[in-house]
Amino acid sequence: MLYGICTLSVVPMRREPSERSEMVSQLLFGELLWILERQGNWLFARTALDDYEGWIDIKQVTQIGEDFFRYYHSRTNEVVTDMSAQLFDGRERRHLLIPAGSTMPGIRGRVLEINGKRYILDGETNRIILADRASVRKYILEIATRYLDTPYLWGGRSPFGLDCSGFVQIVFKICGIRLRRDSAQQAMEGRGLSFLSESRPGDLAFFDDKEGRITHVGILMGDDRIIHCSGKVRIDPIDQQGIYHKELQRYTHRLRLINSCLAE
Repeated sequence: MLYGICTLSVVPMRREPSERSEMVSQLLFGELLWILERQGNWLFARTALDDYEGWIDIKQVTQIGEDFFRYYHSRTNEVVTDMSAQLFDGRERRHLLIPAGSTMPGIRGRVLEINGKRYILDGETNRIILADRASVRKYILEIATRYLDTPYLWGGRSPFGLDCSGFVQIVFKICGIRLRRDSAQQAMEGRGLSFLSESRPGDLAFFDDKEGRITHVGILMGDDRIIHCSGKVRIDPIDQQGIYHKELQRYTHRLRLINSCLAE
């Protein structure tokens, strides 16, 4: 078994081993992966965060040893909370712009080291959030609203573009909670609630299509509002029927499930 880590800002994961293939997700800096297969200049990998699989250009992955992988995979690592931060490489006098949600494995103060390469972070992490678990619902909404007006991007997980489940996953990751990648997978996590009135801010609402498949997810804010990514990250009214789009003056998403993924 081979192991890797993302040491670039944002790396696309594709459905097939081709730059023309559909992007199904993205890796952010510091995220770990298992390397399952090589095909030419492409690696078929499974992410350690959520077991998601896809093809990655071999030039965009840094191989690491098993000990490094297992140690940091078993830990709750700090995650960048700034919408964009910088990593400085003192030796080469270079800097790398990285997005919110990037992982900082083994960071001490502002310094982390990967494969002997030393980085210095200019930005904030979720250290306070991890220490204050009682306020996690407040932090979820605080982090989620930072993404307002971020454009929709199929497979995206960064402040420059994300899809509905990527948005939810990254917000929860920053708050120290692991979720699966797709909305249908996320719908199977946590504790189900029967009615919208039973929910609290930070719970998740899921929506289905005409065939009954879960196709959308958002974060409930309380006061019959939801923040979700549809065209862009936006806040809309919600009731037991679904999400109502004021500008379009119609319901755009049909409510199917409400889950709480937060331990009380």
